[in-house]
Amino acid sequence: MAFGVAFGVAVGVTVGVAFGMAFGVAFGVAGGVAGDVTRGVTRGMAFGVAVGVTFGVLGSVAGGVAFGVALGMAGGVTWILGVLRGYFWLPELLWILTLFFVSSNGNRVNCLRYLPSRFDELIILPLPFMDVMIVEAYRKNPDVARETINYLITSTNQQKVAAQAISGIAGDILNRCQRLSDIVQIANQLAWIPSPASKELGIVLPQFLDISQNVRASEEATSLYRKYELLNIPITELRQLGQSLALTKDARVAVSFGNTAQSWLTILETAQHTLEEQAQQSTEIRQVYIAGNSLDPETAKNRFKGRIDIFREIESLALSEQPPVLLIYGGRKTGKTSALKYLPYRIQANIVPLLVDVQGTAAATTLKGLAENLAQQIIEAARRLPRKVFLPNPDAKKLAEDPFPALQTWFAEIERNNSGKQFLLCLDEYERLGEVVEATSSRAPLNFIRNLLQHQRKWILLFSGSQELSELDDYWSDYLINTRALRMTYLHELEARDLIQQPVENFSDIYEPTAIDEIIQVTRCQPYLVQLVCYEVVELLNRDIRRNRREADTAKATAQDVKEVIPVVLERGDQYFRELWKSLADSDVYDGLRLRNLLRRIIQGETPTQQDQGVIRKLTRKEILTQEGNAFQVPLVEKYIEQLLEEE
Repeated sequence: MAFGVAFGVAVGVTVGVAFGMAFGVAFGVAGGVAGDVTRGVTRGMAFGVAVGVTFGVLGSVAGGVAFGVALGMAGGVTWILGVLRGYFWLPELLWILTLFFVSSNGNRVNCLRYLPSRFDELIILPLPFMDVMIVEAYRKNPDVARETINYLITSTNQQKVAAQAISGIAGDILNRCQRLSDIVQIANQLAWIPSPASKELGIVLPQFLDISQNVRASEEATSLYRKYELLNIPITELRQLGQSLALTKDARVAVSFGNTAQSWLTILETAQHTLEEQAQQSTEIRQVYIAGNSLDPETAKNRFKGRIDIFREIESLALSEQPPVLLIYGGRKTGKTSALKYLPYRIQANIVPLLVDVQGTAAATTLKGLAENLAQQIIEAARRLPRKVFLPNPDAKKLAEDPFPALQTWFAEIERNNSGKQFLLCLDEYERLGEVVEATSSRAPLNFIRNLLQHQRKWILLFSGSQELSELDDYWSDYLINTRALRMTYLHELEARDLIQQPVENFSDIYEPTAIDEIIQVTRCQPYLVQLVCYEVVELLNRDIRRNRREADTAKATAQDVKEVIPVVLERGDQYFRELWKSLADSDVYDGLRLRNLLRRIIQGETPTQQDQGVIRKLTRKEILTQEGNAFQVPLVEKYIEQLLEEE
């Protein structure tokens, strides 16, 4: 149509000018008889051209529109008939409707060989019910349905139909799960689906497959209690999936897969309740101790003990007009990350804690990569909170051009959009920022932190790591002048006893008082070591119960049992002990030799000399030696170092 109008205008103007000039000359000559012929001709031509152009344009636009519409319709019809091959579509439509309505569900398999695409591979226009027939045929004969899907993908123009069929089959299989065993088999049943899946499946299918795999892991656990505990993981995942589906913009996906997620959740919760009843009737002791990764409130529940001083300090910071940076420092596996994960459950509602793993962020080798990773972690942390907070994305263009000023603008925007809230930015493993400074030769990240402290009043900073500021490079002190340091060390004895006896609600009384005392003594209430020793004690008791060495009703751990598991504890905790030793040995050769020599003499019962005081102070700060320098703080650490020195 546009082409027709342009063409008509061009022709109309040309014809109009020619006609106008002729008319104007005649009009001018006639007028010039009574006066000046030359002047009359000139005026007549001007008048004629104007009139001619006006009428030419008006006439040509009208004609051009008509011509354009006709030309466009002709072109469209030609395209439909020639490219889309529309003259085949009507009989193919009638054919697919006949196949669908004449055949019953049980005969869909036989009908797949007669689909229109089997005879017309070039068909482009959509045909109804093809995906529905494939889904229904899959229930009777998966091989034939999958062969049809593969044919549509590789040999026709019906890839969209194939994607719809795959989505329908996946949704049908997921929705027909009625028992725990059905969910376990999902990963195998859907392994044939190409990766990556279609757009709508790509959102949810990987999550359902992961849930299926986690249910399988639970089924293969060695005890009823372990099966019960492992089901917490897929149950939590299903709840999160249901929440995310409720927020998706695709209504069909939200309804279809949301119902499936709820159905699966009911199946798993019922199975877990049954496992709990069976486990309570069994003779084995429930294994509930977690020794290893940081505790997650979703799965670890109330296993996290103590640290009231940390939460109280954070509350005080929030009430301060100009809060300092709070630095939580301490040795490995003392519970720093666990405490940060439990913050949302322990502090007031107006504080929004945002946990960022700087170890992951520091993997970036550019300032842009660091800023992008930091922003993404903040957004995800806000979404994972019990009281979810949805933050906007930063301006990607500005972030690429000048990362940290763009982050400052973004932080200010977050403040404006969340009045009444304070944001607690928790940087775990904060020392790793030094690696970024070295990799980029820029202190922009630290300048950003200083700017945040000075100008963003609604943001509070919390650093967590294994080092004090005095142990870092000198330039750190220029950026973190106003800092409140808080050491995270061993649990208080009452907290450790609570962890031993009541790691979870309704835990059985399995310890003799002497066993509890022995655990306190060998671990010095170091939380990771307490969990590890208790874990191995429970494993020992259960092995003895299975071998009928103890009566299940009267089996209780003794101090001798605790001593018996210590070699296993040293072996299982090897990584923890090696990291501890590495942190001591990573100094210059001279200090390393002095350190080894001092520890060897202390193990042999010798008294340190005055020349050892510098090394003793270092080992005291690292919580290896007591202040007097003549004994180890943690007996288990002493045993491990003794073994290492014997091997040298």
